[in-house]
Amino acid sequence: MKTFYDIAKQMLWLAILSFFINSCDSFLEVDLPKSQLTTVTVFEDYATANAALTSIYAKIRDKGLLTGNNIGLSNQLGNYTDEIIPYGTPSNPSLTFYNNSLLAENPDVAQYWNDSYNQIYAANSLIEGIEASTKLSDQNKKQLKGEALFIRALVHFYLVNIFGDVPYITITDYKKNSKVSRMPSSEVYQNIIGDLQSAITLLQKDYSALERIRADKYVARALLARVYLYNESYPEAANEASAILNQTNLFTLENINQVFLVNSKETIWQLQSAEAGQNTQEASTFIFLLGPPALVALNNDLVGSFSVTDLRGSNWIKAVGDGTATWHHAYKYKEKNFTSISKEYSIVFRLAEQYLIRAEARAHQGDLIGAKEDLNQIRNRAGLDDTKAITKEEILDAILNERRWEFFTELGHRFFDLKRFNQINKVLSNSKPGWNTTDHLFPMPQSELSSNPNLGAQNPGY
Repeated sequence: MKTFYDIAKQMLWLAILSFFINSCDSFLEVDLPKSQLTTVTVFEDYATANAALTSIYAKIRDKGLLTGNNIGLSNQLGNYTDEIIPYGTPSNPSLTFYNNSLLAENPDVAQYWNDSYNQIYAANSLIEGIEASTKLSDQNKKQLKGEALFIRALVHFYLVNIFGDVPYITITDYKKNSKVSRMPSSEVYQNIIGDLQSAITLLQKDYSALERIRADKYVARALLARVYLYNESYPEAANEASAILNQTNLFTLENINQVFLVNSKETIWQLQSAEAGQNTQEASTFIFLLGPPALVALNNDLVGSFSVTDLRGSNWIKAVGDGTATWHHAYKYKEKNFTSISKEYSIVFRLAEQYLIRAEARAHQGDLIGAKEDLNQIRNRAGLDDTKAITKEEILDAILNERRWEFFTELGHRFFDLKRFNQINKVLSNSKPGWNTTDHLFPMPQSELSSNPNLGAQNPGY
């Protein structure tokens, strides 16, 4: 049983971490006063150190790029591409993303930057505290450091894909961080790969299998497979995906209606809800019961692109009419309200992506049979026949289409895929208001450029 002293220490730590993360706009520009955040008392035992780590996971769920609310990438990059159309009042922040009219002063873009680097700072602070600790066991040190390295790599991955060249931050020294320069994207990727490789050596296999809410070895490998694919390191991407796909005792493709349930065996990693009985922010963002929608609805072109036999179209999309018009919303997450127990958590990595990563990697390597086998796993689960694609180019086109149908409204996959396939200008210039070729990157926040000249020039087009 925990003593009052143990509970008090955990509560103190959580209060300190909450103050730390919420008290600065950007750790790259603000020199915070010293606090108990870096004292050794936080790392005297596993309970307080673990509380620090779980608090970072909570911040990733609630703020910044990966949150499921209307400011997160699932919604805003859906508006930015061809997945979602905004409704409601002119003050709806999604309108700026939909119209591709972002400015360097946009507060949501600045918030992406600031929240992300604060999460990175928290991970770095944890790493430094763990390394300095003389109280934690070696096994606990490995677990906590491995998870923190994964978090650092994860957030940098999203930053480099929306901003381009960015600083890769590995320390907590404010004075040094306030003068950092942007690192070429290729070097950012190498740092991400290095952090993930280190994380994989530190993390165990499946120590949090029941709800899959913490990063273990397979979670790190799932991100590494994606990073290798984006980096065009195709043999390595295929190998990492295979390492997960071969764990058939842990992971398997689920029935289409079970994919997004909390106990789905397709899930590799998900973000736990804040309270028991609470479900996902994504459901609250996307589901509406009456028309017209208050916030967003699915693009009719996306809805119409599904085959009538595609189970994703009939199970992951729901129509809402008012007698004269019909709109559609994403219905992957179905629980908008509290339930007796939480039925859905926000999924970040799932097995279907690993099949499509390996399919794409195999196609680029000339293994067309293997690529089609992986692609057909996803098609068949959706009730579709095997692909009719034959050539490498046809198979890659089929994979891009499959990713559109499989991952719509999930953390910006469509935006990243169109960029990777060099299709973004062709697709969005014909379907989006205000699309410019320079819109493949967001603007750098002007406040950051003004406070730190070492960050260099603004991204082209802004």
